[in-house]
Amino acid sequence: MQTRKLGRQGLTVSALGYGAMGTAMAYGPTDDTESTAAIRRAHDEGVTFFDTAQMYGGGAGERLLGHALAPIRDEVVIATKFGVSESWGPDSRPEYIREVVDNSLRNLNTDTIDLLYQHIPDPNVPIEEVVGVMKEYVDAGKVKYLGLSNTDEESIRRAHAVHPISVLQDEHSIFARDSEPLLPVLEELGIGFVAYSPLARGFLSGAVQSRDGLDATDLRNRIGWWAPGNFEANVEISRRLGELAASKGVTLSQLALAWLLAQKDYIVPIPGSRNQERVAQNVAAAGITLSEEDLALIAEIAPDGGVGSRTI
Repeated sequence: MQTRKLGRQGLTVSALGYGAMGTAMAYGPTDDTESTAAIRRAHDEGVTFFDTAQMYGGGAGERLLGHALAPIRDEVVIATKFGVSESWGPDSRPEYIREVVDNSLRNLNTDTIDLLYQHIPDPNVPIEEVVGVMKEYVDAGKVKYLGLSNTDEESIRRAHAVHPISVLQDEHSIFARDSEPLLPVLEELGIGFVAYSPLARGFLSGAVQSRDGLDATDLRNRIGWWAPGNFEANVEISRRLGELAASKGVTLSQLALAWLLAQKDYIVPIPGSRNQERVAQNVAAAGITLSEEDLALIAEIAPDGGVGSRTI
């Protein structure tokens, strides 16, 4: 698989990564054996970039990823995040950052975290103070690169002034375009972009047919895209995109991932799946090239992204 540079500090990863949130939470019941096999299949297919977070199962996601990647730790880049409390609110107090990052190192069974993100902004802690604590771990050799997630331009600029930020992570897909206004500042500062939920939380996987099929614990039950009326409109958008994909001999998910890769050469999508065959299918998207006509048709089908809010 081709590689992409994230930032100007030397971080290089596979063009497609693996997002591990679903191995621990959010999308219904999980199976550790299945998830471990999917993670290792991703690496077999050329993926070198794996993303998790402390909040994914309260450390369970990190432990599973650390176990799955232990035999190949030196061949991969592992990213994790801090900044979400046990009650799911923002918490980037310096003492809590240190507690979480130290736990992450143990959970991942590693001496060094390759990429450390603040997961969400904390309005009670200045970003300069947050990055100052993150920098402590860089200086100690326990973290290699720094990133921010789900934040705004002002915070990016202020953070970058304290220590170079290599990556911004945010939701981005054919359905979710909210982060597009941030691309100019990323280009100005030389910051890479990691796109989470690149398949629009399932809408662009080709598998969404009914709201009734969601498990009661599934996060999507509370997202605006799934609200009555919005859901049906989004299924129709997905259907039309699926027809375009079929005309090119690819799947809808491959079309969606290829679209992201075509936007900027510093964007790295991190689709996640617990199914080995779907993982392989996703990775194959890195070899698909979309024409200007294809991109124009996608823009015509989904000019404003998905219908309704992408958030809870």
